[in-house]
Amino acid sequence: MGTFKTLEEAKEFFKDDGFASANGVVLEELDDTHSVSSLVLTERHKNAMGGVMGGAIFTLADFAFATLSNQLHRGTVAQQVSINYLGAPKGGKLIARAVCRKNGRSSCIVNVDVVDDTGKDIAQFVGTGFKL
Repeated sequence: MGTFKTLEEAKEFFKDDGFASANGVVLEELDDTHSVSSLVLTERHKNAMGGVMGGAIFTLADFAFATLSNQLHRGTVAQQVSINYLGAPKGGKLIARAVCRKNGRSSCIVNVDVVDDTGKDIAQFVGTGFKL
């Protein structure tokens, strides 16, 4: 069993993730194998060219990484992350699904796929978590 016994317990813990919360990121699902978070896109998420700011997409992916890695071991921080932006969103909502690729003694590797609500691939994120 993971760190959090229920989704509600995890939501209560992660409500203190002020940046993600203030920007509309929502934890939708969490268990020992995956995490799903979402972001409804608004004007505040747009860049000067009218597209979705890369930082908004990164924040969503990073939050999905954080929720899953801390489900595996509370007290996990990002050691190294990378993101590849694959395409501009066409829909009005982004969904990030995180899965653990390796859960070791002192670190974990988590892959996060970000899609929009039309199913279009938006970004691919890989994070290495360091267990404190």
